[in-house]
Amino acid sequence: MATRPAFDEIMGQAGSTVARPELAALGAWIDETPDAELRRRQQSAEATFRQLGITFAVYGDSDASERIIPFDIVPRVFLADEWARLSAGLVQRVEAINAFLVDIYGERKILDAGVLPPDLIFGNAQFRPEIAGIRPPHDIWAHICGIDLVRTGPDDFFVLEDNARTPSGVSYMLENREAMLRLCPELFRDFRVAAVDSYPDRLLETMKSVAPEGVAAPVCVVLTPGHYNSAYYEHSFLADSMGVELVEAADLVVDDDVVWMRTIAGRVKVDVIYRRIDDDYLDPLVFRPDSMLGVPGLIAAYAAGNVALINAPGNGIADDKAIYSYMPEIVRFYSGGEAKLPNVETWRCREPQALKYVLDNLKDVVVKLVDGSGGYGMLVGPTATKAEIETFRAALIAKPHRYIAQPTLALSTVPTLADAGLAPRHVDFRPFVLTGSKGVQVVPGGLTRVALKEGSLVVNSSQGGGTKDSFVLMDNGAARGQRQSQGQSQALRPELPLHHLPEEANGRPPPAGAE
Repeated sequence: MATRPAFDEIMGQAGSTVARPELAALGAWIDETPDAELRRRQQSAEATFRQLGITFAVYGDSDASERIIPFDIVPRVFLADEWARLSAGLVQRVEAINAFLVDIYGERKILDAGVLPPDLIFGNAQFRPEIAGIRPPHDIWAHICGIDLVRTGPDDFFVLEDNARTPSGVSYMLENREAMLRLCPELFRDFRVAAVDSYPDRLLETMKSVAPEGVAAPVCVVLTPGHYNSAYYEHSFLADSMGVELVEAADLVVDDDVVWMRTIAGRVKVDVIYRRIDDDYLDPLVFRPDSMLGVPGLIAAYAAGNVALINAPGNGIADDKAIYSYMPEIVRFYSGGEAKLPNVETWRCREPQALKYVLDNLKDVVVKLVDGSGGYGMLVGPTATKAEIETFRAALIAKPHRYIAQPTLALSTVPTLADAGLAPRHVDFRPFVLTGSKGVQVVPGGLTRVALKEGSLVVNSSQGGGTKDSFVLMDNGAARGQRQSQGQSQALRPELPLHHLPEEANGRPPPAGAE
């Protein structure tokens, strides 16, 4: 797959100068907007992001500890029928992830059935025996999922990885849309684009829906490790957008298995916590005793059923990359059907035959740590040096169970503003899926990440990647002339219905409490 030309999502086949028929209006906009004007608008967006403090931190980089993620002015577009197929697959996958978590911390039927080798669970650092047997409110574990997708052709979408712990990036989805509405209103007259600005309301609705039983007016908070965290802007942005308190560990206290928030008016009982702190640092009485970021007694309150934690502790086992390799079987076990969104082909290096294949083909594959994130701990064979390949060869031989490998896919491209003008750049996509007591909701949009370096397949912001707005169309394209006013595009445009059925973008090696 790596040798065939990349599919361009706007132009179709690589090298084409004519947009796909459904996206003719976007192609005309690209052709008719001067390069200088595109650059002016893009620079305006980035200046606004900088003024607002929409930044992320790169740990260990002394030259630029706070950066904005570069923004690209050309949107990525999903047609309505493409989105319908993706949504169905996302709902199925997230339901399977939740069922897997309920089972693996409960009856473990999937192990009894022999679908997974037990040591893959019990020998995994992301499995938390401390919370085995605890049932979260409404049996929902993964309330917020970010499912990373890649595309290789007109109808070929694959899941690259699952993010079920603390997926980041939704603030960029929302801010990118604000920038596009302000800078490119004509595109919202050419296309009927589904709105994403209801996400904070949907998130708050999800949080309230999973409050402990008997709580009529739940108090919700966002728990952050503090302003040194790489995604702190997103923590504060979401708390502000939802109208709830942003708290740190010092703001909370557990008394008699009940969580209280300290305020100037006295203590306030807390019912739901959207925590953006890793399991290890969440409660020093249960996990790492040296953590200054967690709340002592929080897990006891959770076990007593007095507080809901979003996402639930222990979710890391569901987005471990070794577990990912079994997701087709996991989906089949819990849904009774085949996965609607396939995995990328994956070799488990813990298996001797797979390890032999990977070692023989290191120059052609991508090798990843099973618990890695953000493009770190990864080898991209076709662009690696001989020294890098040999370093990974030694690591694989020493600890094969820590790695998986995948083919180097010909990821789809989208025209992107480069130094020499518009040029194709590879993209991936992170849609966000919310699960509450009333069902599953797929937000009609997401975070498109773009590899800004020519030929690069690494889209992570910490590795030099940028972002684009992601348009989900409410029909399969529109011609010029079908226009709405700019005000209608935001206030009156009907929103694409969310799917109801009866989660890191700031990638980096995670320090204490990082996502």
